[in-house]
Amino acid sequence: MKLQRMNRRALALGALAASGALVLTACGSDDTSSGSSGGSSASATTGASSIKCDNAKGQLLSDGSSAQKNAIDAWVAQFSKACGVQINYKAGGSGAGVTSFTQGQLAFAGSDSALKPEEVTASKKVCSGGQGIDLPMVGGPIAVGYNLSGVSNLVLDAPTLAKIFNSKIAYWDDAAIKKLNPSAKLPHLKIQAFHRSDESGTTDNFTKYLIATAKSDWPYSGGKAWQAKGGQAAAQSSGVAAQVKQTNGSIGYFELSYVADGVNPVSINTGASAPVAPSSDSASKAIADAKVVGTGKDLSLQLNYNTKADGAYPITLVTYEIVCDKGNKSDTLPATKAFLRYIASEDGQNVLSGLKYAPIPADIIAKVRTTIEGLN
Repeated sequence: MKLQRMNRRALALGALAASGALVLTACGSDDTSSGSSGGSSASATTGASSIKCDNAKGQLLSDGSSAQKNAIDAWVAQFSKACGVQINYKAGGSGAGVTSFTQGQLAFAGSDSALKPEEVTASKKVCSGGQGIDLPMVGGPIAVGYNLSGVSNLVLDAPTLAKIFNSKIAYWDDAAIKKLNPSAKLPHLKIQAFHRSDESGTTDNFTKYLIATAKSDWPYSGGKAWQAKGGQAAAQSSGVAAQVKQTNGSIGYFELSYVADGVNPVSINTGASAPVAPSSDSASKAIADAKVVGTGKDLSLQLNYNTKADGAYPITLVTYEIVCDKGNKSDTLPATKAFLRYIASEDGQNVLSGLKYAPIPADIIAKVRTTIEGLN
């Protein structure tokens, strides 16, 4: 019996040693990595994703776009598991994120709109020797979601959408909607149009689409704050989606990832050969037509909201991660770079399609990766 116990103990110690060797293999030094702030570079494998931790430690505070929240949640789960870094992303809206970033409260912010000149100026106060820059990281369609009993395939165009959200079309059986949906049984039911109550990059991009394609029906300047009168307001994309889901006769705008049971997405008549439904693929076709208009290390994009290409969904957005090009805080820089490096990687971008987002086109994301390595 004593000999058997000794043998069992030897086997257990052997297994423990093997386990320790595996851990060391997974988290050992990696001299080929770039962008490290010195010391060893940890590499951990989580599922199909190889994540380089590169001395990342502590916690990161971030805030901003609720449009990218589902993507951030998935990325954080993988990164935190691999590197042990806690990332607190509030998703309080693009406006809140940019404001907090320019006040020096965040390691990085998320925004569905590129920094305005005055916001770049404000960022210079917290980016010592540098400024805030826009790194496009998440693409996706802005779905116009509706809840209308008995109608599952609705087609609308830009002028009709503008009139609905500008309170000029009040009922679902309006002649303009009937013309676009001749076979649908549209009820004489009042339209309940929901918009964002908080400052939102999703609002900014949605109204940029209306301005570009239906200016006479949308006489507003645009921006993160909702400007049209009428309608009903809800906070963040999740709030608008929840209101649409529980209200028959309602319509709202939010990212495709928020479309769920009880909510159907509108297909858009763009003048192409067929109406286009929102999807990762149709959004990618539209984003591929975008141009980099930022200067220096800034990679802000100009989207073509007026596209008529077959299969290209016109109401798209790109969410930027906003960070200092120079002057990032030394205690959060290693973790910030490691996280941004992961989400810009092929593995990180591959997460997006499964969450109803669109990966950033290859030539643009390649520039993002290079820029991340130069952050200091």
